[in-house]
Amino acid sequence: MTLELKNVTKRVGVEMHIHETSLALSPTGFNILLGATNAGKTTLIKMMAGLERPTSGEIWFKGQNVTGVSPQKRNISLVHQFFVNYPSMTVYDNIASPLKVAKIERAEIERRVGEAVELLRLTPYLKRRPSELSGGQQQRTALARAIVKDSGLVLLDEPLANLDYKLREELRDQLPGLFAGRGAIVVYATSEPSEALMLGGHTATVMAGRVTGFGETGTLYRQPRDVATAQVFSDPPINMARVLKSGNEVSIGETRFAARGAILNRPDGAYTLGIRPHFVTSAPRSPDAASISGIVQITELSGSESIAHFEMGGDVWVAQSPGVHAYDVGERHDFFVDTSGCLYFDSDGKLVL
Repeated sequence: MTLELKNVTKRVGVEMHIHETSLALSPTGFNILLGATNAGKTTLIKMMAGLERPTSGEIWFKGQNVTGVSPQKRNISLVHQFFVNYPSMTVYDNIASPLKVAKIERAEIERRVGEAVELLRLTPYLKRRPSELSGGQQQRTALARAIVKDSGLVLLDEPLANLDYKLREELRDQLPGLFAGRGAIVVYATSEPSEALMLGGHTATVMAGRVTGFGETGTLYRQPRDVATAQVFSDPPINMARVLKSGNEVSIGETRFAARGAILNRPDGAYTLGIRPHFVTSAPRSPDAASISGIVQITELSGSESIAHFEMGGDVWVAQSPGVHAYDVGERHDFFVDTSGCLYFDSDGKLVL
């Protein structure tokens, strides 16, 4: 069972919301759409659901062209960032509603609803109506309705974004298990790279209406195929700088360090260096760490880490160090680059492999 987008575009007026996209989603595990707000994730989900029709191209599901098929005629479940429940129905009836429409036997409805509410800790609220629930309880009700339906396609559009931190963490851990073994393709939209990594599966990075990369989540994170994919899949933002490779050395301005990895076998010349902030720290992480310095502009401190934004050679870099470190804004500070985390991109912005 597959869901495939074939040369799909979406234009609204003169604006191109989705540039030509071809994407075959994985039939197992989560398929994550990762991108910033307004990147195009929701538009892609609406087209997959049949809520919007592509301007051009086709959408195929289970070997059939479903491009013009209405949502009501597709076996799908959709959970939005903003929970949607029937206000006049109890929690039980909200969850059971798709099963009643499908004329499922009462005993089977009770079994499925019972399993879902136990997983999502909704049992005490079955007789309440949505207006009597917290936002988190309402969103869990919407998730339970998606689970009981046993759909062939489950679309989750940032479903945890409006929940409190603790519940979001708990549900994020539970979600893969909730849909495992159900035989459904699951698509999950998020703006958080850390959430994509936690959920695993496969990830499509989306930027400005373009799918820049798609692959196994861990592999795509470690080896983003181009600059755009690396930028989408990094929070805080990945550091980028022009560097020169000469022999066995790489230089950023006056800073030189040993070339490591794939760049060693590439011709000398200019490349773009990308390095995520957790490889730039206030103390060296390895004997090969390269020393750099810059003027601190902004600091962000928490109990577990310290983030510093600093200017170096006309570029703004971000350092992310474990623990609490004192930075003086406006002062020069030394940082250390773990060169094992360096990614190099050629003149076309493609990852050097």
